[in-house]
Amino acid sequence: MKIAVVYHSETKNTQKVADIIVEGAEKVEGVEAKSMSIDQVDEAFVNEAKVVFFGTPTYAGTYSWQMKKWIDTSKIKLAGKVGCVFATENFLGGGADLAELSLIGMLLVKGMFAYSVGIGEGLPYTHFGAVCIKDGTEEQQERVRLFAERVANNVKKSFKE
Repeated sequence: MKIAVVYHSETKNTQKVADIIVEGAEKVEGVEAKSMSIDQVDEAFVNEAKVVFFGTPTYAGTYSWQMKKWIDTSKIKLAGKVGCVFATENFLGGGADLAELSLIGMLLVKGMFAYSVGIGEGLPYTHFGAVCIKDGTEEQQERVRLFAERVANNVKKSFKE
């Protein structure tokens, strides 16, 4: 099963977290995950993916305009895929929750199934998605890995080929 991780990153913080998502997802047997900037998207890979994670830095309490523009103009068919989100912020309280909720709204408009694992598998919770301050503390990075692994496990069980 393929999992695409599409991100926008100015400072490489979101890129680093995207790579951690790949690590976590690939802990699940049979999962191939690939991280890609919105500037270099492997469209064939995204088209084949069952899950697409979207990562963004937080700007003024929302996701980046660059990510919005990419989603708005991309010709890749996202409908029917599972969509997940993650965000980076410069400090605690930087608006990541609102950024993730806004991004989830966009995924729903595109016809995706939004998934966050939530509280379904216990601590640590990922209410809307993973969040890291800058590229994350060790604890935040481990939460990102676990989030991605849980998503991969659950989607693999739900969408058997």
